[in-house]
Amino acid sequence: MVNRSFKPPMTAMLVVGMASLGSAHAADTPVRVASKIDTEGALLGNMIVQVLEANHIRTENKLQLGPTKIVRSALLAGSIDIYPEYTGNGAFFFSTEQDPAWKDAKAGYAKVKELDLARNKLVWLAPAPANNTWAIAIRKDVAASNQLKSLADLGRWLAKGGKFKLAASAEFIERADALPAFEGGYGFKLKQEQLLALAGGDTAATLKAAAEQTSGVNAAMAYGTDGPVAALGLQILDDPKSVQPVYAPAPVVRNSVLNQYPRIATLLAPVFASLDGPTLQTLNARIALEGQDAKLVAAGYLKAKGFIK
Repeated sequence: MVNRSFKPPMTAMLVVGMASLGSAHAADTPVRVASKIDTEGALLGNMIVQVLEANHIRTENKLQLGPTKIVRSALLAGSIDIYPEYTGNGAFFFSTEQDPAWKDAKAGYAKVKELDLARNKLVWLAPAPANNTWAIAIRKDVAASNQLKSLADLGRWLAKGGKFKLAASAEFIERADALPAFEGGYGFKLKQEQLLALAGGDTAATLKAAAEQTSGVNAAMAYGTDGPVAALGLQILDDPKSVQPVYAPAPVVRNSVLNQYPRIATLLAPVFASLDGPTLQTLNARIALEGQDAKLVAAGYLKAKGFIK
């Protein structure tokens, strides 16, 4: 997930990179499945690959391609065909951050589905009921000793000089609907020395930094479906003002590819419908905390639920 004011990157390097991924989809080529670089991206991307392959739809694996800007640009350029995205990101894809629809699961899905089809010929398939919204997790010992349960509590504590250092991706730090939204909503502003920017968008690294107090870190960027939070001695601070949009995961596919393989929608719908918050937390924890391979975790879940044999 990237800067709210999204524009497809136009640097020569990225254009060359997109070209190397492949040209537009042709009838004799497999469906090119991509995902973001984080833990849940790998999990959901592997689910898509395995369900399609199990139903005799050939795929080309381009999983964990990069952060939102890279993957979204690849889809818009026709260099990939499908990947799991989050409904709330439609707010910055279409520069409509102030629309209240994004804070309602059904309205946000309907809005992004309509806009992306009309403008980009992209189809949002049925979403999961989970909400993988951005959050801030803090060490439980710090929270307990300072009575921090919500971001409102954090704002008051920081105003009194509370010792706080956050591990996060550069995207979370810079993007208007991430840390700046929390800061604006709860009346605090972190200084440069209160931030540790980590490469990539994987919360496994930020949560680990907070758990191990790397460079004085005691808090971390987190997602609502992160599994390792409690096990690492952290807790997510409540967002009582609902600053964050709803981020429901859903496959996004190019319309031309869906027309060629209409079964994709019906094959993936029950899979994503089964992915509520606790389910994704459990599966993500197996990957990020226990070190299991995302491909194997996806396969185990799909087989247990009867989605594949």
